Amino acid sequence: MTGTGGWSGRRVCVTGVAVSGAAAARALAALGADVTVIDGFAGELQQERADALRRDGITVSLGEAGARLPAGIDLVVTSPGWRPQQPLLVAAAAAGVPVWGEVELAWQLRNPNVPWLGVTGTNGKTTTVQMLEAMLIASGARAVAAGNVGLPLVDVVTGDPPYDVIAVEVSSFQLHWTSTVEFAAAAVLNVAPDHIDWHGSLEAYAADKALAWRGRGIVVVNDDDAATRALAASTAPGRPVRGFTLGEPGPGQLGVRDGWLVDSDDAHTPLAEVADVRPAAPHNVANALAAAALARAYGVAAVAVRDGLRAFQAGGHRIALIATADGVDYVDDSKATNPHAAAASLQAFDHVVWVAGGLAKGATFDDLVRQTAGRLRGVVLMGVDRGLIAQALARHAPDVPVVDVAGTDTGTMDDVVRAAAALARPGDTVLLAPACASMDMFRDYAARGDAFAAAARSLPAGPAGASRLPTDGTRTDGGPVA
Repeated sequence: MTGTGGWSGRRVCVTGVAVSGAAAARALAALGADVTVIDGFAGELQQERADALRRDGITVSLGEAGARLPAGIDLVVTSPGWRPQQPLLVAAAAAGVPVWGEVELAWQLRNPNVPWLGVTGTNGKTTTVQMLEAMLIASGARAVAAGNVGLPLVDVVTGDPPYDVIAVEVSSFQLHWTSTVEFAAAAVLNVAPDHIDWHGSLEAYAADKALAWRGRGIVVVNDDDAATRALAASTAPGRPVRGFTLGEPGPGQLGVRDGWLVDSDDAHTPLAEVADVRPAAPHNVANALAAAALARAYGVAAVAVRDGLRAFQAGGHRIALIATADGVDYVDDSKATNPHAAAASLQAFDHVVWVAGGLAKGATFDDLVRQTAGRLRGVVLMGVDRGLIAQALARHAPDVPVVDVAGTDTGTMDDVVRAAAALARPGDTVLLAPACASMDMFRDYAARGDAFAAAARSLPAGPAGASRLPTDGTRTDGGPVA
């Protein structure tokens, strides 16, 4: 049901006590639903969050008891991270109990007069949705970026006064748990292998991404990405389409001409200079074009696209220069958590000492290494799945020096950065673009990036040399440690 009525007395089970789960539970309780929140973990953080919910009169069950479906439940609102194979969700499906995600719940509670503009893709979602938010605000709209970007959609749609338009970042997990969400316009930025361990296959992952194009809204397509073009052709035929490309725009496209972002509308409207995109790495220009396509679909004028890009401040850990030492730049792109993102990051620099590794999530690295081998001055590997990257380097870049750092505690980053400094020469870039998730060693990608930045800023003065190699690292190219 759409709207805020009809919830009194409905028994709802919300899975997970984190941000989206807590927001869903509080919104439903305020509408009169009988809410039980469960979480299979019972650590200190879960206990703190559970206590906060209990103070609001919400029932919470943690630990083993929090992994079972309570009796008599009418609806499950699940955390996006819960896999469909989780026993509670399997039990709900077997009992005919609907399972929604927080995004679907927000859609059901929304004001139907407020359009949603959607952004998904393997990489670039957060940057694009924040650029879109800036453009919408520059146009005079009361707008906000929400969803996977960190602000729960339930909080946004139940707030007062209402927004004019919502820019929604939505992940494949969140899309999987939707059934009726329809965006006024939605962009799929790119599709590359990621989260295969969750979805089971690349085809299932892509199919969930394509749910952003459910309904009759405008389809925004990355015309430089063959997988995205094919996905649009197979899942959204006959729909209104806006494409974007880093090349000259053709009919219906946004693109780049003579240093300008251009909309190939009837007037071939210039939107902004490429220099207004910061940083102006190719993948970031593509993000700006996608945001502009969505903003234009909403009716935003060209001047607001430009003003939005000029006002936009990129989030942390996204291809950010954080130090320069001995003529070497140190760049933090810890947000590059899969091979597709790492490839885009590596292609922004000519000579790179690459810092990579972590939790692979089922990814493979051969294509990434093949694409970027010519840029690699050296590689420093860390994390639980670093061996997978080492194997790809041995196959496709056997002459590139590789240092393997075996530590798994967070202090290992100091050794990693010293090893990278020893491999680098003036004019090189030491680039943290891990191509992997961070949870094997760090709380999240931000903590990993912070550790890299702290290590880079603490490098001793003087020329880079072998003395900066870690004492517990081993070179997989056969050379000496020091």
